[in-house]
Amino acid sequence: MLNSGRLHLLSQLDTLGTVRAVADTLHLSASTVSQQLAVLETETRCRLIERTGRRVRLTPAGLLLARRAREILDRMADAEAELRALNDEPIGTVRLAVFQSAIYSLAVPAANRLATTHPHLRLELVEMEPHESGPALRSGEADVIVTTTDYSGLTWGTDLDVMSLGSDPVLLVLPNGHPLAARAAVDLAACKEETWACDRPQSYMADLTVRLCRESGFEPRVACRFSNYLMLLRHVETTGSIALLPALAVTADHAVVTRRLSPPVHRNVAVVVRRGAPQRAAVNAVIAALRDHPEIEALSAPGPSREGREAAPRP
Repeated sequence: MLNSGRLHLLSQLDTLGTVRAVADTLHLSASTVSQQLAVLETETRCRLIERTGRRVRLTPAGLLLARRAREILDRMADAEAELRALNDEPIGTVRLAVFQSAIYSLAVPAANRLATTHPHLRLELVEMEPHESGPALRSGEADVIVTTTDYSGLTWGTDLDVMSLGSDPVLLVLPNGHPLAARAAVDLAACKEETWACDRPQSYMADLTVRLCRESGFEPRVACRFSNYLMLLRHVETTGSIALLPALAVTADHAVVTRRLSPPVHRNVAVVVRRGAPQRAAVNAVIAALRDHPEIEALSAPGPSREGREAAPRP
């Protein structure tokens, strides 16, 4: 009889590519993963893995079983969910991956509401930026993600269900007293001599900043890169740098000024799940709590803008 835990390891190997990556993701040792995959080969009486130098790859039989493994595991989860749903009560753990600026504005309030309405549901929040959360959803590391559908690094295929949460304007963040603060909206071409504070390389906001500056005719001169928006805002406050940030990321407790861009830029925020994954009651409750949020000013902006038009999600 096939073992669900070992099937999960094989599915993860197909997704992540290396035994080390599987071990790191599941908090196991590489030797444990290798041993369990060897047991799976014995159970199936098939050679599932072959070595190429220091790396491994799946054989045709391994690829076939890895693809079937996800279907099998989803069916098992469906059965478990149906048994739990006999009482129609969302229970169990849901892993929710959220980009940084939506944690306290959207995810934490949803978690607090769920703690009251569904006390047997455990919501596990994980900070992941758009370039991280999409792969985590597809690999099963996350059950639900809040992301932006404008991130070009993720393919919005038919395997994903995308539900809109709103449109968040991208703002120019300036220190108090900056000359550009006198304008109601700022064309980025006016910022070519400025010093920039940016997110880490290859992140959504860092890539967006570079692209918009290049479209305006200049290369941004970057003074710092922080993955933490609070540190980035502090840098703008104290050094005179400027930045592009989504409105959700800018709180009132910083001595900065924000201005809309001309032409305006928005990012489209959505909750996303893997299509075909078990829609157990707990996952549905989390989706409902995220979509039924109290009004958030940053998510009431009109859209799409030039950014939103470039990466429309597939329904």
